[in-house]
Amino acid sequence: MILLKRLLQFISWPITAGVIIALLALLLFPQLRGNNAPKPDEQKHTLGVVSYADAVSRAAPAVVNVYTEKRVVQRYQNLSNNPFFRHLYNNSNTPQQERMQKTLGSGVIVDNSGLILTNNHVINGADRISVLLYDGRVTNAELIGMDADNDLAVLKIQLDGISAITLGNSNNVRVGDVVLAIGNPFGVGQSVSQGIVSATGRWNVGISEEAYRENFIQTDAAINPGNSGGALVDAYGNLIGINTAVLDESNTSSGISFAVPAQIAMESLRQIAEHGRVIRGWLGIEGVPHPRYKGIVISGIYPNGPAHIAGIHPNDLLTHINGEEIQDARQCMELVNKLAPQSKVKIRLIREGNPIEVEAIAGERSNTQTKT
Repeated sequence: MILLKRLLQFISWPITAGVIIALLALLLFPQLRGNNAPKPDEQKHTLGVVSYADAVSRAAPAVVNVYTEKRVVQRYQNLSNNPFFRHLYNNSNTPQQERMQKTLGSGVIVDNSGLILTNNHVINGADRISVLLYDGRVTNAELIGMDADNDLAVLKIQLDGISAITLGNSNNVRVGDVVLAIGNPFGVGQSVSQGIVSATGRWNVGISEEAYRENFIQTDAAINPGNSGGALVDAYGNLIGINTAVLDESNTSSGISFAVPAQIAMESLRQIAEHGRVIRGWLGIEGVPHPRYKGIVISGIYPNGPAHIAGIHPNDLLTHINGEEIQDARQCMELVNKLAPQSKVKIRLIREGNPIEVEAIAGERSNTQTKT
């Protein structure tokens, strides 16, 4: 009897240990349970994000189609379009005909009052601007103002029940972040393409007359004609940019697209809404990088501009503006842009090896001024 009892005790320990190990294995590895596989909703959390439908549903209602009409005059005779005969018809007596030239693009509702951001090249010169909303409503839009430097324009519509997009922080965008481009490519209707951020701070793209004024988010999301002015959103549906251009002469997507960062676009919108234009500071200087030191070497000065009046000379090394150290020409331009016209500006320079400080009165840069 004692021997049987000991035998049972000896056998029970391995069985108990086996049961415990099996239970632990089922808890740690659910796939061993056979038909108890995670449901689709559970897989979404187990395996990570596999769909961006939620992001699109948040952002899409704020993205609109923009249609413009522009009245153009055309010579009536067919031969007038032939280069050989064109000089015969280049006079005021040649019969003419008018036609409406139509263009298409996209826009983003950024405020519940009806303010829309789009590209300047989408609406430039238009005699009529129409907007098609996500819910199918169509309305005329009023042009509030433009920011040619950033290829932006602000429109306004008068409708109730519109949805403004949620603003993200474009300053926190990182290379490799997933992005979605929402717009109206080729006029087929609202479409979504997906990619990643390829680069930030891109410049020398050729959109602005002065390359160092540019600051774009580069992405490989497909952008085609009609996408211009549409939304670039993050994986959560927050606006991080306004799609603007592609790097391709054939006007088809090449995997290199550019968007104006949302923070820059919203600052332009704020100023246009308040003043009807974008107000940028101006000192009347041009500069080039120094080969060894931080700062920029003054290479040109606008006659009777703020810098000239303050006593700044060519070949001075500009090192600080209002106490902030100058790193390069682009950063210097950004600091100058933020200056309030008629405000006092403390400028630190190095002239012939000697540090000096001068005070200038900032001006306002106009579209015809090329110096910072």
